[in-house]
Amino acid sequence: MTKTTPEQNKALVLEAFDTLFNKRDYVAAERFWSDRYVQHSAHIPPGRDGLFNLVRALPDTARYENQLIVAEGDHVIAHGRFSGIGRPAAWIAADIVRFEDGKLAEHWDVLQDEATKAESVSGLPMFGDRFTA
Repeated sequence: MTKTTPEQNKALVLEAFDTLFNKRDYVAAERFWSDRYVQHSAHIPPGRDGLFNLVRALPDTARYENQLIVAEGDHVIAHGRFSGIGRPAAWIAADIVRFEDGKLAEHWDVLQDEATKAESVSGLPMFGDRFTA
């Protein structure tokens, strides 16, 4: 049984997301996701194959950027942006991941369309320090 620290888990999530969503290296991504991966997201089919197949179906322009990542114990929360995904707006996400044996074992997310400056009642961007649109 592999036990990882919160700092290691944060680094693993960032590397895993970059490998899968940005590099589209599915073979390399398998080393990050457990073959018993549990998916709680309503828009993603179950298991590691469900996630990988969803990414395969995304446009080549799809990209993940991370804004903030925090960890406690075997859980990590990553605040990020999924852009170029074939939707009118990018998704701003809070991805919650649980680690087991050094791999991403379970996932939940909270997603919201990214607001433009004109749509933002607060006048502040949802991601980063400036609006993209």
